Amino acid sequence: MKKQDVLQKVKELGLLAVLRGPSPELTIQMVDALVAGGVLGIEITYSTPDAERVVAEVDRKYGDSILLGMGTLTEPAQAQRAKAAGAKFLVSPVCESELVKAMAASGLAVMAGALTPSEVLHAYRLGSDVVKIFPGSLTGPSYVKALKGPFPDIPLMPTGGVSAANVAEWFAAGVVAVGAGSELCPPALAKEGKWDEISRKAAEFVDVVRRARG
Repeated sequence: MKKQDVLQKVKELGLLAVLRGPSPELTIQMVDALVAGGVLGIEITYSTPDAERVVAEVDRKYGDSILLGMGTLTEPAQAQRAKAAGAKFLVSPVCESELVKAMAASGLAVMAGALTPSEVLHAYRLGSDVVKIFPGSLTGPSYVKALKGPFPDIPLMPTGGVSAANVAEWFAAGVVAVGAGSELCPPALAKEGKWDEISRKAAEFVDVVRRARG
């Protein structure tokens, strides 16, 4: 899948599930439950145990039927390893120059983290295709709306603080997509094996996103 196709798919889906799984096996089952509920944008974080193997297994299982990426990149070398594992997009919570340059050099879609206006512009100029506003819980939709004033052409995606209850506000503020973690797929439910409940929450979240975008 070409980078522009990935970016278009991110905009079409509007939702990325951010998974920090408690174990490799449970993370794969979390993906299964989310996909069953209609969530097709999946980000496996490097804070997940054996994250690269998990991505490789999920990629073999689902291929291009889902949009699969890796998140929480903190080291430049992780960019190429994530690509080799099967990631189609890369996400970091930070905007560190060498890291973002390595992510951009991978040829994959890049989402670097930023919070302040200066960081947003810096991330975009370094090659971040979408700027991840993190942590979104510290800012809120009104902050994103304010950022869109000076940066109308920079695609923004909040992660952290995104829930089914406020997702409509985020899209009204002008984001291209949202990243949702424990609000969408609580690790506690995975540990308890409540896969049907995760699928139900996923379906509800997808429906809220669809309605929020008209």
